[in-house]
Formats: sequence, C-alpha cells, structure tokens
Amino acid sequence: MTEKEWMNAVAELGCGMCRRMGYGETPAQLHHPREGVGMAQRQSNWLVIPLCPAHHTGSKGWHGTRDDFKRHSTDELDILADTLELLITHKS
Repeated sequence: MTEKEWMNAVAELGCGMCRRMGYGETPAQLHHPREGVGMAQRQSNWLVIPLCPAHHTGSKGWHGTRDDFKRHSTDELDILADTLELLITHKS
C-alpha cells in the first residue's frame, strides 16, 4: 500500500471523534498528531488520524479549545489507536 492509499483509507473511516461520541461516520480531514514531535514539525503521513472539520479546526476541535476531547477524556493518541485498529480489522 502506498502512502497516498493509506491516507485515503484513513479519511474514508470518517471522523474518529464523532465515532467515539456515537455520531457514526462523518466526512473527515486528515490531522497529523503532534505527540512526540517538535514545535515546527509534524508526524509522518502514516500516522494521520481522521477528524471532521468541527473536531479538527472548529472552535471546540483539536486546534481550538478541545472541549469535546476533554469531555470524553480522549486525545490524539486514542484516536490514532482506534484508527489503526479499524484499518487492521478491515484488512483481515
């Protein structure tokens, strides 16, 4: 699988936060988690997570107040773990 195919497969999963909140599949943008990287850097494209516009760049999203994430005790690494599990399960 190429990097582009991987990123497309991640986006096709829909927003990981919406899924955790019980909203089901919603269209997703790709977010590069910041955990473990420096200020001006981003994670590899192999470690992207799917977030809808509201949970990615919205006022309560990851690049905002992160209120939904805090309310559900969730962070980028939780969504990454869910994403990897879903993709591995779908591949089996």
